[in-house]
Amino acid sequence: RKDAMRTMRTCVLASKARPSGRETKIEGRKEVQESLQKLLERGAKKERWTEARRNAQNRVLGCTTRTWLEAKRCAHGNGVEFEVDSDSQLTRGVADVACEALRGKDALEVAHIDVRAFGRELGLSPAFLAPSHANGFQNLVNAMKKRAAVLHGRDEANGMDVPEAVRFPSLRITADDVEAEGSFAAVQAQYLRPDLEQVKNLVHVLREKRIGVVAHFYMDPQVQGVLSEAALEWPHICISDSLLMADKAVTMVEEGGCRSICVLGVDFMSENVRAILDEAGHKDVQVYRMASEAIGCSLAEAAESPSYDAYLTEASKTPNSVHVVYINTSLKTKARAQGLVPTITCTSSNVVQTVLTAYAQIPGVTVWYGPDTYMGANIKKLLTDLSEMDDAEIQELHPEHDRETIKSILPRFKYFKDGSCIVHDLFGGEVCETVRTYYRDTYLTAHFEVPGEMFILAMEAKQRGMGVVGSTQNILDFICNRLDEAIHNGETEETLRFVLGTESGMITSIVRHVQAKLKPVMASHPGLAVEVIFPVSTDAISRPEEPPEGLGAIPGTLLSEGCSLTGGCASCPYMKMNSLDALQFVCNEIPADGSLAPSLGPFLPKKYAEKSPVPGLTLAGAGCIPILHMRGFQRTKSLPSALVEDITTRNMTASASTPAR
Repeated sequence: RKDAMRTMRTCVLASKARPSGRETKIEGRKEVQESLQKLLERGAKKERWTEARRNAQNRVLGCTTRTWLEAKRCAHGNGVEFEVDSDSQLTRGVADVACEALRGKDALEVAHIDVRAFGRELGLSPAFLAPSHANGFQNLVNAMKKRAAVLHGRDEANGMDVPEAVRFPSLRITADDVEAEGSFAAVQAQYLRPDLEQVKNLVHVLREKRIGVVAHFYMDPQVQGVLSEAALEWPHICISDSLLMADKAVTMVEEGGCRSICVLGVDFMSENVRAILDEAGHKDVQVYRMASEAIGCSLAEAAESPSYDAYLTEASKTPNSVHVVYINTSLKTKARAQGLVPTITCTSSNVVQTVLTAYAQIPGVTVWYGPDTYMGANIKKLLTDLSEMDDAEIQELHPEHDRETIKSILPRFKYFKDGSCIVHDLFGGEVCETVRTYYRDTYLTAHFEVPGEMFILAMEAKQRGMGVVGSTQNILDFICNRLDEAIHNGETEETLRFVLGTESGMITSIVRHVQAKLKPVMASHPGLAVEVIFPVSTDAISRPEEPPEGLGAIPGTLLSEGCSLTGGCASCPYMKMNSLDALQFVCNEIPADGSLAPSLGPFLPKKYAEKSPVPGLTLAGAGCIPILHMRGFQRTKSLPSALVEDITTRNMTASASTPAR
């Protein structure tokens, strides 16, 4: 033990039986090189594992090179000990030091160690390890924490890695199959193989009447299953995030000759499609919603409240202000906002770039974000974190900012405090605690709208290469990119595990994309798989008196009061109003020539023909201004000149400017 400790001190890594609170300093390049050499020598002496031990169960994700970890109780006493193997000699040396530092400690103590503080205790400063190895070390220690938590709470009767009481449901996706764990996941999986007769009927009417379909990722799995299968025969079907839905509709009309567009989403999505088609000169193309009644959205409703009016009024009294409004709002909201303060629409994909570009482009500007409280708080947290980063790291996100500019903008970033999405509102409390304790060594994905606790977990994971925070499309891309890397690296038996921190309806698109990548390489990568974990609260599971055959529970709500505020059902009731029956009804009613059938009047998006606060424009016309500003930003990566002029002169003119087209 003393020899090991002496070696660690020689390596400038102060591993001690108990934390001393001191951080070892590494002085100069020569000392760093000597220390790294000693660690390499230490790694070279470690006995390599057999292939049987280098298995998927022991694999640590997120390391630069393949690394494996085992944890067990000490032979004497209640402490834990770890063993590590890696393809990297340096990683073996660093891991051996960490194993020595933790050997014999209580499992619960290890499960709650602060990863960054532990790294500092061992002398692993940024000057010592390259970023890739530093991230790998953090992921290794997080895996150690998870294994220690498992040892502490293990059910000796069944030896489960995660106690059954808190285990999340999941779907394991292989090249040709989907395996469900838990009733919630089983319900999600049952529609992945759609009814082919439904597919046939839908394709027939879409082709005959030249109808295009745009649907959001959050659709019910049954709807997505049929649409995904139908898209193989009728190409004018798109399942995407809200940013792409309107663009795809224009493409379907201009390149596919579609005469009508069906929108499967909430009302602001169909309104957006209608507005963009009008702007593109296709006012003759009919756009249909999937319900005769309103398909609401808790965020959109929050933006039409008196408190949001007061928020915008405050913004209008602040010189040099811009309102960044989330796309999940009605045209009426966008129009009223534009009448009070210069406004640009954003999505979860582009909100950070929109905000940072505004600050870079307009000196002294104040940004007012709304209505999503969680996204606003998360942006504030991101800006605060950026203010502590190196300039190089900041400029990877936006080239015109550094630490000083980020610090200067923090007081000028405002966000609405009274709006949230009822789905993303649910990833908190017990759900985050379970993720923190048992899933830290898993890839974490989170939508930008999730509460701060889940956002922080995902951002921490993102910083060490194990997570993503962004839009639904960002999440899908992240999963696909990690799978591409595993295929490229020759992984044959790996199961990549992802916690899905957004609406469960995304699973259909994830399965389709994952299997499309796995099938061509099935022979060379027979055991490669992706597991998607649904972080749902037990309160988000209903147990009906007569459940569907083979299912003891269904995803949904208890007592008709919505999902638990301490967890998440991850299922949007508004999106679920878009049923297959409704789609088939609307398609059947659409005339062959694409004209409007009287029976479908209630299924049209709102026209918003009333006068707006913007002189000379209707609510629909004024509501398009922020959308067109966003489209201009997407094209040029700069705020449109008309918006900049409006921001800098609004206090001196009574009329709102119109955007460049």
